[in-house]
Amino acid sequence: MIDQLDRGMRDSVGTVPDIGEGNLPALHHRLARLARGRGMLDVAYRTVDSPVGALLLAGTECGLVRVAYANEGHEAVLARLASEISPRILRTPARLDAAARQLDEYFTGRRVRFELPVDLRLALGFRREVLTRLPDIAYGGTASYQRVAAAAGRPRAARAVGTACASNPLPIVLPCHRVVHSDGNPGNYLGGAGTKRALLTLEATR
Repeated sequence: MIDQLDRGMRDSVGTVPDIGEGNLPALHHRLARLARGRGMLDVAYRTVDSPVGALLLAGTECGLVRVAYANEGHEAVLARLASEISPRILRTPARLDAAARQLDEYFTGRRVRFELPVDLRLALGFRREVLTRLPDIAYGGTASYQRVAAAAGRPRAARAVGTACASNPLPIVLPCHRVVHSDGNPGNYLGGAGTKRALLTLEATR
């Protein structure tokens, strides 16, 4: 699917001269530059390694739009982005350097809050309201689903908060891993229960 998306972008920007298999990185760089220059790159993406596995990062002109764990299936995520946002999507690592750098700083204990523009178009209504409240939960701390529901203006909507967290398009950056049950049980998580525990442990030991 990733190769298909790249080929689709090649078709969109016109014919690019063949410069040989050994120079594919240069060809890809030229393709990205052409797409940007013609205003035809709507979604840029890259992958980064992390202590919780490979992460897919995707961004639009408005900001970071998606962070995806490997267990979500990166190719499936890219296909959904192509469908829900735009098929003009291309691997363009440099466009996501700031996000990659801040994630590295987070995992190495040098960052407690992300300072990135985000694009929340994949979250609507109450889900979006919940997501905007998540950065208010302090690094190293937690909040119950009920508390987040109250902060979002619907104190009886704890279950809806759970749904919003489960479908959070920007995990880690919008820290839904800090939302737990009232009894302290971490509960389920988009990246898996083990990943949620790992993130909480990371923050607790810094």
